[in-house]
Amino acid sequence: MSYFPPLDLLLTGATLLTADPRNPLIENALVGVSGGRFVLVEAAARDKPHPKARRVVHLEGRVITPGLVNIHTHAILTMVRGVAEDLGFAPAYTPGIPQGHMLTPDEAYAISRLGALEALLFGSTLINDTFVHADIITPAMAEVGLRVWSCGRIHDVDFSGVSTGRWEHKDWIGDATLGAALDLAARYHGKSNGRIGVQLAAHAPDTCSTPFLKRIGDAARADGLRVTTHLSQSKVEVARIRERDGRSPPELLDDVGLLTDTLLGVHCIHVSDSDIARMGRAGINVAHIAKGNATGATIAPTSKLRAAGAHLTLGTDNMHADMVEVMRWALAVGRIQDGSVTEDWQPSTVFQMATMAGARAMGLEDQIGSIAIGKRADLVVFDFRRPHLTPNVNPLGNLVHVAQGRDVEMVVVDGDIVVADGEPTKVDAEAIRREADAAIRSLWQRARGG
Repeated sequence: MSYFPPLDLLLTGATLLTADPRNPLIENALVGVSGGRFVLVEAAARDKPHPKARRVVHLEGRVITPGLVNIHTHAILTMVRGVAEDLGFAPAYTPGIPQGHMLTPDEAYAISRLGALEALLFGSTLINDTFVHADIITPAMAEVGLRVWSCGRIHDVDFSGVSTGRWEHKDWIGDATLGAALDLAARYHGKSNGRIGVQLAAHAPDTCSTPFLKRIGDAARADGLRVTTHLSQSKVEVARIRERDGRSPPELLDDVGLLTDTLLGVHCIHVSDSDIARMGRAGINVAHIAKGNATGATIAPTSKLRAAGAHLTLGTDNMHADMVEVMRWALAVGRIQDGSVTEDWQPSTVFQMATMAGARAMGLEDQIGSIAIGKRADLVVFDFRRPHLTPNVNPLGNLVHVAQGRDVEMVVVDGDIVVADGEPTKVDAEAIRREADAAIRSLWQRARGG
């Protein structure tokens, strides 16, 4: 076996979970990277020497997976962790706690880096983030080392009144938020060797007027961009759209041309059987927020949505960034709905949701989502040499049922090692934590009227 020139990176000795159905599990694997792409994915052979490589990392006792695709998150909302989980409602609708419109650019910069760093250390190699000050936080998060899809929340409602029950839609707000999103796409979409991108983030049907939703769809089609939106996430949203438009949120999105197979609908909790059938026919992508929904005492009807034809993906949403934990919650919630352990809900089901299904929802299935020759070299190394991961009879079962994001030892993005020995290689983790903590404390003081 000869390779010329030498590989940039060679990983040896690990168990490989590829997320490629043609070859899902490889023991004692060789993973070779050159030019930021996988060029070697196979089991080591006793009678063949390893190829030459500029850097070789021996990983006996570890498990390698594709980079996890965190399809929906708000990195800045780490600012309300430990509090918002017990409010019973989203921070944007709740008075007395920090909200997006309160953030200064400097605070957004500091806090977004904390959220992005947490996601990276827990094995997410791509985050699809939406919130505020996207022009500032997009490059800031990318500097941490992961792939960042980002967009400021697009809306024409005046958020300063929503938490007190005042719903005022203003054209100038819509012009500003949509204009900023399109400017962001023009500036960053596809940049940094494809590591930065933009999806148009229509905040939610209730925070966007009906004419404005049509404008967002027109803009997305004109610029070849995908759309993501919170969809049927709350009873308030459903009631508001029923009062305003005389229909359900999925019916409204269908009417304005947004309910398509390129839409990423987040949550999809409060949906009727007819909504589910409509969403399935459209083939939309559903961002299943399994832990966040359950923490708020809700469950999305994922079994019904999948049976209808919708495509399920996974995201962490708010307050934490552990995609391994989210896989576990998604599996449990699916089984609870079905009332038994079935072939429809197995570790392989949620693993695909966290990898290839997320990549497809981003339009990146030919680039990431599995470990296969020719794809971008995004991967995660989990250290299975730990008591809670012993014995390792079924690596995928251990990963989903027992592992944690804290078991991540190494992360590679585009062939570049961005986490080594559990620590980031591109940034100072303690400086990020310290600066974010100071910004969050200031926000809480202002939110409480200090």
